[in-house]
Amino acid sequence: MRFYRALFLAALLAAPGVALAQPPQPSPDEFVPMEEVPPEEQIPAINLVAAAYGFVWVVVVGYVWSLGRRLQKAEADLAALEQRRR
Repeated sequence: MRFYRALFLAALLAAPGVALAQPPQPSPDEFVPMEEVPPEEQIPAINLVAAAYGFVWVVVVGYVWSLGRRLQKAEADLAALEQRRR
């Protein structure tokens, strides 16, 4: 256990040095107005927004469905326990 603590402490102390040793990221190009960007490099935002909303709704509906199934199972287990108790 002591070895793992020492290893964790060494990694924690070395992390800032490793982060600072990374080469600097290249600076981005200057701002280019949308009118100057070629059409093949433009992404229509409505498609991305619709896909994101669709994904979120599918996840939410799936989660609610999962909760409903688990609740039904828990209620069935409670009913079975109630029957055994009598």
